[in-house]
Amino acid sequence: MQTFILIIHVLVGAGIIGLVLLQHGKGADMGAAFGSGSAGSLFGSSGSANFLSRSTAVLTAVFFVTSLGLTYLSTSKPASQGVVVGKPPVGQDVPTPAAPAAVPADADSKTKEIPK
Repeated sequence: MQTFILIIHVLVGAGIIGLVLLQHGKGADMGAAFGSGSAGSLFGSSGSANFLSRSTAVLTAVFFVTSLGLTYLSTSKPASQGVVVGKPPVGQDVPTPAAPAAVPADADSKTKEIPK
């Protein structure tokens, strides 16, 4: 599930980038390029900007939801699959580890000089 949401997240992010790059800013109209006083009056003040801005808003909302979903999935504990860590499977004998060998104290050791 997390992989699927991550793929959707990346695709939506690329879509937002593409839509933002397609949009034009204020004063980037054809009338502004030729020195006209009102930039939005040559081809009309509305047009594809409404569609682009609305679709950008929708993709931004989807991006936000997928971000929250990925955050939730990455911080939640995984569901138990029936395997308990630390216990042997039923019916199998697990050997116990051997005790570590005792380390002999060295006669020239500096441990005698540690104050108590």
